[in-house]
Amino acid sequence: MITETTSGNRGLLQAEALIFESGHATGTGVDLPAPKGTPNKLGGLGRKAALDLPGFSEPETMRHYVRLSQKNYAIDLGLFPLGSCTMKHNPRLNERAARFEGFADLHPLQPTSTIQGALELMEELAHWLCTLTGMPAVALSPKAGAHGEFCGMLAIKAALEAKGEGHRKRVLVPHSAHGTNPATAVAAGFIVDEIEGDEDGRVDLADVTAKLGPDVAAIMITNPNTCGLFEPDIKKIADAVHAAGAYFYCDGANYNAIVGKVRPGDLGIDAMHINLHKTFSTPHGGGGPGAGPTVLSEALAPFAPLPLIVIDKTGGKHQLAFAEHVEELAGTGKKPFGRMCAFHGQMGMFTRALAYMMSHGSDGLRQVAEDAVLNANYLLARLRPHFNAPFGERPCMHEVLLDDSSIKPKGVETIDMAKALLDEGYHPFTTYFPLVVHGAMLIEPTETEPKRELDRFADVMIALAERVNAGDVEFFKQAPKLTPMRRLDDTRAARQPKLRWKRGDNASAAKHAAE
Repeated sequence: MITETTSGNRGLLQAEALIFESGHATGTGVDLPAPKGTPNKLGGLGRKAALDLPGFSEPETMRHYVRLSQKNYAIDLGLFPLGSCTMKHNPRLNERAARFEGFADLHPLQPTSTIQGALELMEELAHWLCTLTGMPAVALSPKAGAHGEFCGMLAIKAALEAKGEGHRKRVLVPHSAHGTNPATAVAAGFIVDEIEGDEDGRVDLADVTAKLGPDVAAIMITNPNTCGLFEPDIKKIADAVHAAGAYFYCDGANYNAIVGKVRPGDLGIDAMHINLHKTFSTPHGGGGPGAGPTVLSEALAPFAPLPLIVIDKTGGKHQLAFAEHVEELAGTGKKPFGRMCAFHGQMGMFTRALAYMMSHGSDGLRQVAEDAVLNANYLLARLRPHFNAPFGERPCMHEVLLDDSSIKPKGVETIDMAKALLDEGYHPFTTYFPLVVHGAMLIEPTETEPKRELDRFADVMIALAERVNAGDVEFFKQAPKLTPMRRLDDTRAARQPKLRWKRGDNASAAKHAAE
């Protein structure tokens, strides 16, 4: 039974309305008098009436955001079962290093003579990223995974154009790929051709070879793939792609499963982005900004984007080469395709990632992959008797893939299981992805979860499965009951978003919430 309270609070969990519903236009935390004796320079464009925005006093403002923070799920709060997102612990050692004054206070427009330590750190990080992946070059500037993909595809485009093969426009992408892969290929000016998967959830080698031709620019494959499986034909695919004159782009989102165990360069990969938040523990999402360095093969290394870290031959100082230095790079064989962003990268993320690497060492990073895979297979073993695992007859890599085929005939679907998990105090698993598995439930425990936490989560999942078998369908259709908001109409929210607030909307907002 849910206890209703007069205040709307539940114990120490405070109820909190939207800022538009509780703020008032006449209140503000700071009042400043109008400046005296200052001419108006707005040329008649000054506002005629006060902004109709909600205002709070300072203590009200503080309480509002603290109460909102209590409604967030976080990796520091509990196990985060999102699949293909690698939500793992961010060691506080890394956070401390990132806050060192010499790193945290840097400005991107400082003279390079004042940031020698930072450039040395970036070069050190680049060295270890290249060492771990078996690749000769890396671009540090991409800001996230999809940005890193874009970097890799632009390097491939530049390499093709340099060979006079700009006519190659077709990019092969598995239908199980991350959605950013085809989107990135199109954004880079290519045409996407989908390739099939086999019954084991892996890329169909025969379909790849059948679709290779003189117009193919590249193939984009995630390895391990989004079904949580390693691609055993990866080297054969790479050899076939190269024989056809194309390049191999690997989506490195799942690198956490093989870091320290497999060097992508040895598999024939030409470009791969690395999500520092997924593999090297820098904060994910709201803890950003992100970083998605892209490693490049010998064939693509000359086309790495600016800026490049170079060593001044006379003074031995680290320098950043920008567009104005392209002519100076001519004798080096470097042909940068351009620039990915305004500045050099994300110093805080670089510092955290390098601290993580150095504290783990080569043996520690190898154990990261081993433990991530071990944890996933432990969950698979516990959950397989209670849910259908479409590829569960063999070990998985770092992700557990289940589906709702065993529970849907009883009236409960993937979305219902996800909503029920909210009441149990867990962020839901990834729902309905990969798209090749109907009703997919994708779980990635990562290496940072101890066995007792895995067991707690597995116990909850098993208990929910038993409720399904007992026929308690209504329990799932009513979930969640304990969250600040009940089940929302996700489809309506996506198709009819309210992007502008006007005073008087509060009643309709409350009505929609009740619905």
